[in-house]
Amino acid sequence: MTRNICPSPQISVCCVLLCFVFFDIICLGFLIYCRDSFCSFFQRPSPRAFFPLEPLQETSTSSIFHSPEVFKLDYAEMERRFKIFLYPDGDPNMYYHTPRSLSGKYTSEGYFFKNIRESRFLTNDPESAHLFFIPISCHKMRGKGLSYENMTRTVQEYVESLMVKYPFWNRTLGADHFFVTCHDIGFKATVGVAHLVKNSIRVACTSGDDDGYIPHKDFPLPQIVQPFSLPAARFDPENRYALGFWAGSLKSELRRELVSAWQNDTELDIQSNYMINVPHLEKFNTAKFCICPGWSHVHGSRIALSIHHGCVPVIMSDHHDLPFNDILDWSKFSIIIKEDEVQQIKHILERISYDRFKSLHYNTVQVQRHLQWNSPPIKYDAFHMVMYQLWRRRHVTK
Repeated sequence: MTRNICPSPQISVCCVLLCFVFFDIICLGFLIYCRDSFCSFFQRPSPRAFFPLEPLQETSTSSIFHSPEVFKLDYAEMERRFKIFLYPDGDPNMYYHTPRSLSGKYTSEGYFFKNIRESRFLTNDPESAHLFFIPISCHKMRGKGLSYENMTRTVQEYVESLMVKYPFWNRTLGADHFFVTCHDIGFKATVGVAHLVKNSIRVACTSGDDDGYIPHKDFPLPQIVQPFSLPAARFDPENRYALGFWAGSLKSELRRELVSAWQNDTELDIQSNYMINVPHLEKFNTAKFCICPGWSHVHGSRIALSIHHGCVPVIMSDHHDLPFNDILDWSKFSIIIKEDEVQQIKHILERISYDRFKSLHYNTVQVQRHLQWNSPPIKYDAFHMVMYQLWRRRHVTK
């Protein structure tokens, strides 16, 4: 007689349930094990991962420089060797004096005067100097109520007194001398001294063809407006939703054409206002591109404001020499278009891909430190970049 050994229905159901539980445990363990891989695959990188590193040594391959390694090495040599002789003559209480207020459109000039007087680049030995600084402060002269004619006469008499008293000018006809001047006051006060403008290095806020600017000899002074009411922007492309922004007075035909063409556009925020106020500064933080229509001061405070707020500057000018143009590659952190392309400006900006915008914006944040004035100055800032430009122009016939 054969005995039936098949399990009861209750036992079969229990076995099936145990199998399902065991299978679920295995699957759960597999998912936990692979969790990090799945998450890293689908997770969107944080914007902070793209934020530039602080030390230049760690960003020596940054694309904002034409030749980053050459700059790094030559800059180090400049810090070790560069010497400037500052002429001690002149009445410091009247003409040759650091402006008392480091604000407004003369900020750059004021910071340079203050920083160089406290600088270790100065030497009391003129024979060891690479360059000679003529400390003309036309801002101070204008503050004393002098007319342009009287300022020109004062500058001329001062330079001629240096020529008579010291032998250094006559050795090179002033080619190894430099002076700093900003805006129309400095231009009008020095343009009458032909041998000064023609021979010496002019560090100026303007770089137009109509003011005697000589590109291979002169170079622009980075202009900036301080103090800033808002901190410098960081890398935040996802927070910039406006295509373009501009607000200002209608001081030129180009600006009037810009307003006429685009003031009613929904993607370009174009406004005709006399001054840039705090609400306007906020718009620098939410726009991808900030339009900088050129006129006599193409690289003025508007470009500095754009860069400070991380807004990629769109520079509209047919004649310009931007600050540190032979050191910094402006095509990597700005858009440069011709003045007659004002009608195509929206189409030009719309064609820029999001990836390219992110790269431009990232480099705009990178370059902030090189256009920022500080007191006391810090390494690689605007003052040291100006000194580096002077260092590059030290090779003159003695």
